[in-house]
Amino acid sequence: MKGKSMAGLSPVHFHWQAENGIARIRLARPERKNPLTFESYAELRDTFRDLAYADDIHAVVFLPNGGNFCSGGDVHDIIGPLVNMEMKELLAFTRMTGDVVKAMINCGKPVISAVDGVAVGAGAIIAMASDLRLATPEAKTAFLFTRVGLAGCDMGACAMLPRIIGQGRAAELLYTGRTMSAEEGERWGFFNRLVAAAELEREALDLAARIVAGPTFAHGITKTQLNQEWSMGLDQAIEAEAQAQAICMQTRDFERAYKAFVAKEKPVFEGD
Repeated sequence: MKGKSMAGLSPVHFHWQAENGIARIRLARPERKNPLTFESYAELRDTFRDLAYADDIHAVVFLPNGGNFCSGGDVHDIIGPLVNMEMKELLAFTRMTGDVVKAMINCGKPVISAVDGVAVGAGAIIAMASDLRLATPEAKTAFLFTRVGLAGCDMGACAMLPRIIGQGRAAELLYTGRTMSAEEGERWGFFNRLVAAAELEREALDLAARIVAGPTFAHGITKTQLNQEWSMGLDQAIEAEAQAQAICMQTRDFERAYKAFVAKEKPVFEGD
């Protein structure tokens, strides 16, 4: 069955560019450090849900815009209205924001965040929910929910952040809302590496290109297992990986790799 094409996507609330199997996303309104609104949350959620069925996109790169990544939920467009909402409306909103993370996790494509400048609140969450993270030395990341009177447990932060940087470090960031420097982020394993601002986009796209040149169907399996095995015991995880690998052994890419090895050539993967 033919998958969905994302070629004609024209989002209203963020910038989208797709080329050579790689989608680039830049959040809008750089003059405000790219805040999120009710509408941009919903559009990101729907886009990542559609990506799960897309056969023309094999990696996604979140890029900064105007020297910043994302300043989180817009104070005027989101936080102000939330103060006046009833519980049912509030729960609908928090579930929607969580659905953005769920959609990113379940989209089946590796997601790379390239962080420069401010990445705070929901911006930090987007970076956290990505598979890989690059940053400039100037990147400032903060899970600042407690600083606006909320709990640190937002959009999966209490589940995901400790798995990335450790329980104690995550607890410090989530309790205090303080900024994690780029150097700390790299040292703690939040960022895969730091690169100069002038090279950030190129480095992120080069990384995405290397991934897209690989067996993309198998990458989708890898992403699924990385996320699903969080809640598995070891025996269950080993069995799940046995089944996943048996599925991948039926792909043509597996056969291509074998034939290329025999011929002493580099395999050319096609994702089937």
